[in-house]
This record gives sequence, structure tokens and C-alpha cells, in this order.
Amino acid sequence: MIKAHGLARQFQFKGRKGGVINAVTGVDILIEAGELVGFLGPNGAGKTTTLRMLTTLLAPTAGEATVAGCDLMKDPRGVRRRIGYVAQGFGTSEESTVYEELEMQGRLYGLSKSVARVRVPELMDQLQLAGLERRLTKTLSGGQRRRLDVALGLIHTPDLLFLDEPTAGLDPQSRANLWAHIRRLRAENGMTLFLTTHYLEEADALCDRILVIDNGRIIAEGTPNSLKAQVSGDSVTVGVGAEQMAATAAIVVRIAGASDVLTADGMVRFRVPGAHSVLPGLLRALDTARIPAESLHINRPTLDDVFLLLTGRTLREAGDGAASRYAADTEVPDVAA
Repeated sequence: MIKAHGLARQFQFKGRKGGVINAVTGVDILIEAGELVGFLGPNGAGKTTTLRMLTTLLAPTAGEATVAGCDLMKDPRGVRRRIGYVAQGFGTSEESTVYEELEMQGRLYGLSKSVARVRVPELMDQLQLAGLERRLTKTLSGGQRRRLDVALGLIHTPDLLFLDEPTAGLDPQSRANLWAHIRRLRAENGMTLFLTTHYLEEADALCDRILVIDNGRIIAEGTPNSLKAQVSGDSVTVGVGAEQMAATAAIVVRIAGASDVLTADGMVRFRVPGAHSVLPGLLRALDTARIPAESLHINRPTLDDVFLLLTGRTLREAGDGAASRYAADTEVPDVAA
């Protein structure tokens, strides 16, 4: 569904602070039909620039790609006809009704008026918008507006749907609701979905595979579980008295596979593969040394641990962001279907 090879984008700027910024430097992407793939990266990593290239909003400097069966450079109109795109911000006119927005979007994509009148109620029912036909979009809640954005991206029944931060700014209930709709789209329609998000739990819960981008290139890809397996073991925290931290740490370092042993504030933290299998022995050793364990916590590796391992920072830490800002200010081609 998406085949990209060597996709790159360079920005040139004039003036005293001019120069060249390589926002994306040779990205290779292969996504099969029916997959739900997450695209993650810190701010400024090249995520938005890549997404805008794949959706024909920004011309690549180099490379080639086929999106939904159409050549990205030779047939951008064909790409736009076959994809849906849900941008980060609300994409509706505040003075239009929900029905007007959906019908107009359908007509722009070439649906006849009679077909649009059938398609609009179907989508409104599927995305829990029924009964809101006459409401102005500015009166909708955040969750309702995001579901409307998704409906606009689906009006022409695309083979591939791009979702750019679809749940950003939503409350937990609205986010969970939208997750359910995304799962159903994939399960019932076999649709291919390409998702960018800063919510790691969202990527973990929804995605078949994850692509990690940093400094303009793909640095890792795999299932959520395979990526988390790259982190060296589970994280274990043992709470003991401050005066017993050194003795506890001495016991921990003798555990096979234990690493990253840290002591602070009455806590001894370390990583070890298969923490549940080593804890009985640790507790016996502490009991023999007459060190009472006041607390014990085990945390499996998370995607945030993966980001820290791969990039030296967590996903939510702000990066340079320069390339993304320049991309947002760059003139883009007409996107009419």
C-alpha cells in the first residue's frame, strides 16, 4: 500500500541565517494492505515532513514512492483520490453544519449528490454523529469534532487513511472512543491505516508495527513487543531503609543479568531480564541479610524506554523542531481531488 525508497526532503533558506536543512534523509517504507502502522518520533525528527510528502502536500527532493497503487511524483492526483487524510487540527468551517461539511467533501471527491446523501448518514451512524446533522461544527465537543474529521477522511471510501495525531487534546474517554472506531475501521473494512501519535500507549494498543524516525531517518521498526524486547530487561525497584541501600545493592549486583543498578531515596533500582523469575531469590537473600523490603515494583519495558534507548530522549521531550516548522511554512501544491 505504501512503498517508498530513498525519500528525502531538503529545505534551503536565504538571508543571514540561510542554509540547508535536511529534514528527511533517505527514508524507506514498506506497508502492506490492511496493516495499521504507527509512525513515531521526537519533535523535529522528520515525521510531519514525511507524512506531508506521502500525502502529496510536499514534493520530495529525492527518492520515489508508490502510495495506494499510484506513483507519488507522476500521479499525485491519483494518490489523492485513493487516500484519506485526517490532519492534526480541526479541518472544518465553523459556520457550516455537520451535514454540509460531509456532503461538500463527498462532492469534492466526485460523489454524486444522490450517492453523497446515502454515504453521509452511513458515516454519521458509524462514528456516533447521528442526530448532529444540523449542528454547526463550532458547537461540537472536541471528541465529536475529531470524529467528524475522521468521517471527512472516509467519505470517499479510501483504501488508505492517514491519521495525524488523531487524539491530540482529547480527554481519556474521547480518546478511548476514537480508538474503538479506528479498530472497527480496520476490522470491518480491511482499511490500511498510517498513524502518527505522541501517545505511546496509543501506538502500543493499536498498531501492528511501528516505525521510529529520528534526525530524518528510520532508526527502528517492528511490532511493539519486538521493539520493547530491545530494552535490557524489566525495571525493578526495591524500597528499603536508607541505611540499607548499599547492602541491598551489593545483593542485587550478584543477580545474573542485573544491570543499571542505582540507589537513591531509599530505593534500589535495576534492570534484569525475566524479573518475576529472579524475585523469589532476591527476597530470600534480603531476608537472610535481615533487610526488610518495604516495597517492590516491577515495570515491563515501555515504548518510552525504547525511545530513550534509541534516541537518548523520551518521545515527549522537545527536539529542535526547526525542520517541522519550516515544512509547515513551505508553500504546498493545490490538493483538490
